[in-house]
Amino acid sequence: MISHERREARYQRRRAARLQKKAELAREYGEYETVFSFDNLYQGYRESVKGVGWKASTQRYKASALSHINKTQDELLAGRFRSKGFYEFDLVERGKPRHIRSVHISERVVQRCLCDNCLVPMLSRSFIHDNGASLRGKGYDFAVDRVTQFLARHYRLYGSEGYALVFDFSKYFDNAAHEPIFEEIERSGIDDRLAALSEYFISCFGDVGLGLGSQVSQIAAIALPNRLDHYIKDKLGIKGYERYMDDGIAIDRSKAKLVECLREIRRICAELGIRLNEKKTQIVKLSRGFTFLKVRYRFGANGAVVRRVSYKSIRHMRQKLKVFRRWVASGRMTEDDVKCSLTSWRGHMKKFHSYYCVQSVEQKYRELFAA
Repeated sequence: MISHERREARYQRRRAARLQKKAELAREYGEYETVFSFDNLYQGYRESVKGVGWKASTQRYKASALSHINKTQDELLAGRFRSKGFYEFDLVERGKPRHIRSVHISERVVQRCLCDNCLVPMLSRSFIHDNGASLRGKGYDFAVDRVTQFLARHYRLYGSEGYALVFDFSKYFDNAAHEPIFEEIERSGIDDRLAALSEYFISCFGDVGLGLGSQVSQIAAIALPNRLDHYIKDKLGIKGYERYMDDGIAIDRSKAKLVECLREIRRICAELGIRLNEKKTQIVKLSRGFTFLKVRYRFGANGAVVRRVSYKSIRHMRQKLKVFRRWVASGRMTEDDVKCSLTSWRGHMKKFHSYYCVQSVEQKYRELFAA
């Protein structure tokens, strides 16, 4: 057997193994009746009410939970389940206004069951390891630690010589195209009825865009740039790449390679209907440091990776304490609540090299809440 025949035989064996594994997962997670069993719906209900038990709508649902779940299962199996619409409201997060469309508790139970028992296990199997948002075992700390590991490995190999490409998607949830998401869902191998229901939940937000109050939207937003992730990792071979929802970073020794990477990012984003935020997209020298996920990274002495929170985060916490002072004075909040909030923030800050920033915030707290 000559070399290309051996390669073809290896490829066919691996392809057969992948298809077999996909078929096994489809039997476990991709069948409609299995996903929407009563036990799965009940578990979805238990997860959905966590942290929101104080809401009147949640309390009404809990009062007759078993009958509600039984009715929902009948509607799902008969193909009659329909969305009840959204609870819409606005909030301001870190100075940025956001419009929230939250789903009804009965629909939240269905979406939770669908995501936990179908969409997440079937879609996430094709995600790169460094897709760090909204998945079990990952999250903000995972993304920050991975970037730290990339920088430490880069310094061992090349020192501080190199560049970082930092990019950001503009109004990602508002402008997300649906067709590429539908293609990812259908390619996963799940039941046609599960795919149709998933696409229905997404289509409820209009012709384009995703809702911030929907769990199906969260997994859809993670899956949309999946082709981009694989191109950067597999085709361009950039090992130091991390994406956290609509923020991404690529680290490499060669600036020319990152310029090529940025060109391909623009091309693939155009194909996926994603808008790149040109103001926040830049290539910077590693020796100068860069900001990613509100954290400022730079090399310290002997190549140690120094992580400091951005100045905006410190300023935001100082402003928050001023608001808390007014709320305590009006009786809306107690001083114990303020202490809990500050303790939680201080625990988060232990991950960073920001001792003097923490001291400045605590000094502000003493000025505002001194006995």
